Amino acid sequence: MSELSNGEDAGTHVVTAFLRNRGEVLLLRRSDAVGTYAGQWGGVSGFAEGNPDEQVRREIREETGLEDGVSFVRSGRPVEFADADLEREWVVHPSLFDCENRDVDLSEEHDALEWVPPTEILDPESDRETVPKLWTAYERVAPTVRSIAADDERGAAYLSIRALEVLRDRAGLLVAERAEYGDDPEGERDELAELAGRLLEARPSMAVLRNRVNRAMADAGGDSADEDRAPTGAPTVLESALAGIDRALEADEEAAGTAADLLEGSIATLSRSGTVLEALRDDSPSRVFVAESRPAREGVAVAEELADECSVTLHTDAAAAHVLASEDVDRVAVGADAIRPDGAVVNKTGTRALAIAAAREGVPVTVVAATDKISTREEVNLESGDRSAVYDGEAGIDVVNPTFDVTPADCVTEVATERGRLEAEDVADVAEELRALEGWRDA
Repeated sequence: MSELSNGEDAGTHVVTAFLRNRGEVLLLRRSDAVGTYAGQWGGVSGFAEGNPDEQVRREIREETGLEDGVSFVRSGRPVEFADADLEREWVVHPSLFDCENRDVDLSEEHDALEWVPPTEILDPESDRETVPKLWTAYERVAPTVRSIAADDERGAAYLSIRALEVLRDRAGLLVAERAEYGDDPEGERDELAELAGRLLEARPSMAVLRNRVNRAMADAGGDSADEDRAPTGAPTVLESALAGIDRALEADEEAAGTAADLLEGSIATLSRSGTVLEALRDDSPSRVFVAESRPAREGVAVAEELADECSVTLHTDAAAAHVLASEDVDRVAVGADAIRPDGAVVNKTGTRALAIAAAREGVPVTVVAATDKISTREEVNLESGDRSAVYDGEAGIDVVNPTFDVTPADCVTEVATERGRLEAEDVADVAEELRALEGWRDA
């Protein structure tokens, strides 16, 4: 890494990438081989010698050995600051990437690594001294209520983890601020409860997000039934959010494991469910038919990801019924954004048509989802997409572009969950359990 800058007046431009896996980020300790901040911890960083977006990928490859399985999430506004000791002004360009694995191969620029919750950057008791403004850089790319509400590419389970990260990050910041402002459990609880409330409404169709945020707040002591319990403060919310992330990831993996035992032979699917994709990878079916899933066409990415593991056929959404009628399909496997208490499934538009066609052809339909995706509400708000994705002409044409549809319970054979295979009558019992978590809002 050569020490080039973009000019004295503009400051020295550097890139810093936060690599995220299972809700944690990669921190690297800078070795004696680097010219600045040796012995301090930071993200993947390097001097910006051109376009920061291109440079950061080069740094990731050179400093970690990671290239495949690393996907860009977002970049943030630059962080500008002056280091008086070095007599230098810095301009840090932060970015966030998701990683499929943690197989890091350190370069000589670092001598240690750790995967940690980002809130450990703030921990005053940590023996890690971080590079300046590391938390500020992370905040510029961290998930927010707004980014969760605006994300129309990623699934409900993914976004539920991001919601828990939002709650975790704010709780961690409030814990760190205690050193300067003192303890205020009631004030902290009010702030975190308000944040949790906004997260609950960010994606109203995604029951899993609501259930997981509700559980984090309830486990932190927000249940009004316990009158003797002390007010919930930031440390307890931080602890419950961290535990919630681990629990959620394990539940999604176990649901995929339940499904993997069923997905043999030829499978039809649509959209992009991370849990379904994991189940397909675990079981390696002989053939997978994937509907392209317009308008975002996330089915194309699924087909590409599976292409090296089994025979894959990509088709238009309109051809789904034809494929089931003309091809030897053993099972339909889909994810769910929510499952109503009566067993009906809310998922990407096209799921209903696929399931009804499967019922007509006698093909079983398996929904792969953790039980947290079971909604406590009888009715689920169905989001709509941009009308221009269907028609952007000038004629006076009305447009309907629903993002989700509802598949009747009698078209679903079973729901593969972390608790095993559930039928429609089992779903109502789980919904009642999840309703009990909502009591924290009355505290």
